[in-house]
Amino acid sequence: MNRFQGKVALVTGGGGGIGSAIAARLASEGAHVVVTDVNAAGAEAVAAAIRAGGHRASSIAADIAKAAECHALVSQALAAQGAVDVLVNNAGINRRGNIMAISEDDWDQTFAVNIDAMFHLCRAVIPQMMDRGGGAIVNTASQWGLHPAPGHIAYNVSKAAVASFTQNLARDYAPHGIRVNAVCPGEIHTPMLEAGVKRSGRTIADLDRLVPFGRIGKPEEVAALVAFLASDEAPFMCGSLVEITGAQAVA
Repeated sequence: MNRFQGKVALVTGGGGGIGSAIAARLASEGAHVVVTDVNAAGAEAVAAAIRAGGHRASSIAADIAKAAECHALVSQALAAQGAVDVLVNNAGINRRGNIMAISEDDWDQTFAVNIDAMFHLCRAVIPQMMDRGGGAIVNTASQWGLHPAPGHIAYNVSKAAVASFTQNLARDYAPHGIRVNAVCPGEIHTPMLEAGVKRSGRTIADLDRLVPFGRIGKPEEVAALVAFLASDEAPFMCGSLVEITGAQAVA
């Protein structure tokens, strides 16, 4: 498929996990993917692997927890590529703990990365999308933003904000041809999940047994959903929050 031939996609958190899978999928379908991550080496490694596979990609390092770097990131991407047709707000962090256990710094940092960055990046990207007659924005929310799991108040609330942000943005900019949707993954096999499993003393096999489908998800499966939502095959999907969970209820 070449659903993104001639288009430019900007993917945050692209240096690993779900973000790297999204970047690879969009590039495989013809997009020039701008991979961005706070980890410059990780972002460039993903971009280099995409180029080695015969597709188009570049990387820009940015700490999107800072508003100025969000705007600079978009300015650099536009200067280099001329447009951003697809914005994938994928970057996120998970600081664990209930309200008495989590620190104020962890709370603030969670919101800076998980939701404030989307605010700044969308403000920077939307005007040129409007000028071009439309575009697609896909945000990574979470199943936990819709159905909160215990002991993760900052992550859960920030992802609930992503869900509401997605629907608000969609209502405001659908008349301009800008489609905004969110994916809401359950347990997906990523480095972030592996770190959490290690801390808990459980195993991936333990998590697999909790999923009715028989296993936890793969980053490539989320990437396929993101690609569909961003593509012209989903022209009437706008303001949707799409869960991808293998039918698992929140533990």
